[in-house]
Amino acid sequence: MIKKILVLGSLAVLGVGCKSPQPVAQESSKSEKKKSDLKKYSEVITSEAKTDEGLFTTHFVDDKLYFEIPVDLFEKDMLLVSRIAGVPSGFGGGYVNAGSKVNEQVVRWVKRNGNIDMKVISFENQSDEDSPIYKSVQANNFFPILFSSKIETWSEDSTSVVIDASALFEDEVEAINGISSGLRKRYKVKKLDKSRSYIESANAYPENIEIKHVMTYEAETPPERDQAGTISMLLNQSMILLPDDKMQPRLADYRVGWFTIDKYDYDSDELKADDYEIIRRWKLVPKDIEAYKRGELVEPVEPIVYYLDPATPEKWRPYFKQGIEDWNVAFEEAGFKNAIIAKDPPSKEEDPEFSPEDVRYSVVRYVASTTRNAVGPSVSDPRTGEIIESDIIWYHNHLRSYRNRFMIEAGAQNPNARTLNTPEAEIGEMMRMVIAHEVGHALGLPHNMKASSAYPTDSLRSAEFTQKYGLTPSIMDYARVNYVAQPGDEGVRYIRMMGPYDLYAINWGYRYLPEADSPQEEKATLDKWILEKAGDPVYEFGSGYGGADPQSQRESLGDDQVKASEYGIANLKKVVPNLVDWTSKDGFAYDELDEVYRELSYMWRGYLSHVVTNVGGVYETRKTSDQEGVVYEPVPAKIQKEAVEFLNDEAFSTPKWMLNQDILGRVEAPEAIDRIQSIQTGALEDLLEKDRLKRMITNEEVNPESAYSPVDMMADVRKGIFSELYNSRQTDAYRRNLQRSYVDIAAAYLKELDERENDEVLKSDIMALMRGEMEQLKADINRRKNRTNHQLTRFHWNDLLARIDSAILNEV
Repeated sequence: MIKKILVLGSLAVLGVGCKSPQPVAQESSKSEKKKSDLKKYSEVITSEAKTDEGLFTTHFVDDKLYFEIPVDLFEKDMLLVSRIAGVPSGFGGGYVNAGSKVNEQVVRWVKRNGNIDMKVISFENQSDEDSPIYKSVQANNFFPILFSSKIETWSEDSTSVVIDASALFEDEVEAINGISSGLRKRYKVKKLDKSRSYIESANAYPENIEIKHVMTYEAETPPERDQAGTISMLLNQSMILLPDDKMQPRLADYRVGWFTIDKYDYDSDELKADDYEIIRRWKLVPKDIEAYKRGELVEPVEPIVYYLDPATPEKWRPYFKQGIEDWNVAFEEAGFKNAIIAKDPPSKEEDPEFSPEDVRYSVVRYVASTTRNAVGPSVSDPRTGEIIESDIIWYHNHLRSYRNRFMIEAGAQNPNARTLNTPEAEIGEMMRMVIAHEVGHALGLPHNMKASSAYPTDSLRSAEFTQKYGLTPSIMDYARVNYVAQPGDEGVRYIRMMGPYDLYAINWGYRYLPEADSPQEEKATLDKWILEKAGDPVYEFGSGYGGADPQSQRESLGDDQVKASEYGIANLKKVVPNLVDWTSKDGFAYDELDEVYRELSYMWRGYLSHVVTNVGGVYETRKTSDQEGVVYEPVPAKIQKEAVEFLNDEAFSTPKWMLNQDILGRVEAPEAIDRIQSIQTGALEDLLEKDRLKRMITNEEVNPESAYSPVDMMADVRKGIFSELYNSRQTDAYRRNLQRSYVDIAAAYLKELDERENDEVLKSDIMALMRGEMEQLKADINRRKNRTNHQLTRFHWNDLLARIDSAILNEV
């Protein structure tokens, strides 16, 4: 096997050779001379220095931060991870939180005469050192210098150099900056205010250095107006030594979901650079390889260990630990026992050096924050994909999200959900599964939004089925609460759990293959495992991105989205009349009612969206060229037509069940009504979105006998939305609003022709489709507009005619 050599640093560094002793002796002489010109160590690192020893030693002297870097760490690969540790309220619209990663890059400290440079190193492009193309790859991937500082002094034994690192954290260095270019524009950031930017702390650990620093920016429109025109944020920079003993990478396969790292091999025999991906995973090696080969369960040499944050409330700790160790059943599928362990935080007596900042410890952090979220980030070696460390973050107010969702989606069926004080058993089980989901991310698994479509929708009403198989084959799906179950479905499971896909994916990514000496030698075995499961939807993967596959959607349940949404809305209709009773507390206002009612409307929007995706939808089944069948297949016309019928009934008709006067009399009624109108219009805009229409037009061209044509779809939607016109009835305010939206959406395609001369829509059949719809609707209104005695309805029809005429007259 030819060993691949990752491209090294600058040409200047590579040009330093060791072929004869003469140049080395001269360089040594020069270095000694320079050392004598420097200050003494005690003059730079004074007795007042605050020192912390670790990977390398940090010193605070007055306001300066010095790094004392051992010579043997020069040219060593280190991972520099930049995170936000503290942000002002509302920063990034609330979507940028403490713990958010800013950047992750490999750096090397390199000596250059009297300076120490920090270079950014890339391992994306590679070539064999003996390959003719090696020098070209090398020259075309020249590594930038992120930071440079002159040598202040040497240690007394000359084994390390001291540099002033203050500027790296006090100046504005774009590669570790906490404010993106988009947020700079949004908040009109002018510049960094160095007088209010400073280093807060520097801590050294055996394998990493942690620096916290405050950055203050002048801004015209900061997220909080009371900040006197500034944005201050706390950043955390982690510098982690990467292992010399590199893990063997595993090649990714898009049929099994994994977080990946891109690679390009310029020695490929293909007529191009061979681009491929490797998966991100922890390094698990059996203690007893021979026993492992015999099929026995074997402990790993180094298990994955998660510590709980000392701030974690005692009553939630058992659920967090269960959520972590739930993954052991999956690792047993891969041949390991006790592969992942959850531990309480050690006391000072047990481990005086314990710190969540220490890269040797992975921690489930419990954050006192109003953020309603949980995340499962990890830090990985870009050379091999090895996950080095992970901190799961649980934000306290995420409890609120699950309390509300449980009430909204299970309140009709489950008495335990009918309270703001969700019983501990239920909320604890939800927390357990959230932690398990986030640990799944930290193990390398992305969301698998396709998993839920593997189960028949009606099976989710079965106690026997759900207690055995859960709500979906993968905990990595978004399927939080069983909204399909109906009142009277006794004994069903309401909370998601780990499933067969999770066991399959962990085995595929983590099973140790001792006979394979390279990633390429593993591929035949990995492919075999995939083909053994091919055709079984339980083991399929879909990311949920792209929006075209109705079987791969977040929060969707079951294989029939129309039926599942019917069940879900039926439950919402039972919940709404009870919300006042379930959310009211004596002596308090109706804030909780307003919050839950608002979130219920968003659930309704989600159920509608699940159905819309079927129209013009395309099923994706990931395959490679050696497998039979196609990858993409249009949703059958019958299902698409049923989806439109559902939308006419549940999205485009006036939702009187949502207009509950007991609720609207206690919350902000106009806002609630506007929200309902917005959801209806949003569903219609989504249905008439250009990419969806283009897919339908293409499908009709390819499959004229079986396709649901866009003309038929538009006619079905028009007859549903304008049913009052075709049945000579008056319209209510909600329907008039929706009918205006229909005309405005269709007319917008025509009105903007003069601005879209080169647009793909202009050249597609969408323009003819919309023009035909406008002309048909105009003719129908003219024939029928006076068949009602309701004056406002007749005014409304005339208004629509004026809108249609305006759109047609403004065509180019």
